[in-house]
Amino acid sequence: MAYADQQMSGNKITALIVVAILHIVVGYALVTGLAYEAFKKIKEVTSAVNIEEEKPPETPPPPPPKQDTPPPIVAPPPPVSFTQAVQPQMETVSTPPPPAPVFVTPAPPPPPPPPPPKFQPKSAAPKGNPANWATSNDYPSRALREEREGITGFRVTVGTDGKVADCQVTRSSGSPDLDQATCDNIRRRARFAPATDGEGNPTTGAYSSSIRWVIPKD
Repeated sequence: MAYADQQMSGNKITALIVVAILHIVVGYALVTGLAYEAFKKIKEVTSAVNIEEEKPPETPPPPPPKQDTPPPIVAPPPPVSFTQAVQPQMETVSTPPPPAPVFVTPAPPPPPPPPPPKFQPKSAAPKGNPANWATSNDYPSRALREEREGITGFRVTVGTDGKVADCQVTRSSGSPDLDQATCDNIRRRARFAPATDGEGNPTTGAYSSSIRWVIPKD
C-alpha cells in the first residue's frame, strides 16, 4: 500500500512539472508572437500527456467457502422379518400351605440351689488301731498248716451307731478261708465314729482298707 502511494505522488509531481513547462512555453510564445504555433504544440503535448490517476489495487476476492464433505452413504438396514413369538408354557404349581406355627413352651427355671450345709460332712472314721482287728491268733488253722498267705481287701458299711453293718471283700487273697476270717474279725472288733451330714447328725457311712495275712515266725 505504501509503494502505491509513492508511485501516485511521483506521477502527480511529473504532471505538475509538465504543466509548469507548458505555462512557460505559452508565455514565451505570447511574448515572441508565436502564439499560434505554441498553441498547437501545447495542444499536442496536452493530448500526448494523459494523466490518469492510478487506482488502488483491487483487494483479491476471498476464497470460496469450503464445501462440507458430504456424509458417507450408509446402506439402509436389512428388513427385519417378524416371526410369531412362541408363547411360553405356563405351569401351575400348587403351593402347599405353610406349616402350622410351633409353640415351644419354655422350660421352667431351675430350682434354686440348696443352702450351704451348716457343718462339713464327715465320713466314718475307725476308733483305735485297725491292725488289732485281725491278729496272728486269728489265722485260720488250715491256711496256717498249708502256709498260705495273702492280702484281703474289704469295704464295710458303718451304721449310725458306729458298728459294722455289712462287710464285702473287694480283693481276694486267693484263699477263701482268709477272706472269710477277714470279715468275721472286722464285724466283731471294728468300731467307728459314725459319719455325719451337713446338719451334724450321724448318718450311714463306709470305710475301705485291707488286711495282710502273714504266717508268724517262731
